[in-house]
Amino acid sequence: MKAVNITFKFQDGQPDQTHVAAQGESVLDVALNNGIHLQHNCGGVCGCSTCHVYVLQGEDDLPEISDKEEDFIDRAVNPRINSRLGCQCVVQGNEDLVILLPPQEFLGH
Repeated sequence: MKAVNITFKFQDGQPDQTHVAAQGESVLDVALNNGIHLQHNCGGVCGCSTCHVYVLQGEDDLPEISDKEEDFIDRAVNPRINSRLGCQCVVQGNEDLVILLPPQEFLGH
């Protein structure tokens, strides 16, 4: 299995962090496994919008966005064209990712 790098950037000013991700891991999994706070009220099952992230690089190598994910992104704070849910961004193993994490001090749904 090929591993890729995920670089996490933070809107709150924390320094960037880069971590190795294995094929099949989600952005949410990699964040939590490396001590990065990313809310996930539903437990990472595409049942809320709290693990909302912005994909700055590597989006073409992620699974296509589902209707369900798109519905939850519409409920996220400040959704953009490059918005995804971290639990649904599963590493395919071909391209490094750059992910921007919005501030995590909010009550999500």
